[in-house]
Amino acid sequence: MSKLLDYLNVLDKDATARDAHNSDPAGAMTTFGLTEEEQDAFMSGDMSEVAELLGIPMEELPNPQVTQSP
Repeated sequence: MSKLLDYLNVLDKDATARDAHNSDPAGAMTTFGLTEEEQDAFMSGDMSEVAELLGIPMEELPNPQVTQSP
C-alpha cells in the first residue's frame, strides 16, 4: 500500500491527524513521509489525479474532510 493511501486512510479515521493536517498540511504530509509528487497531487484537490497516481479507481479512495489548499 502506498504512503499516500495510508495517509488518506489515517486522515479519514483520525481526528487528531485531520487537525494536524488542517493546521499545517505541508508539515503533516512531510512528517508522514509523503513525496513532493504525492503532496502536490493531494493538495491539488483533484482526486482523479490522486486515484491515477495510486493506480486505483476513484470510488476506492477515502474521502477525508481536510483543507486542500496550503
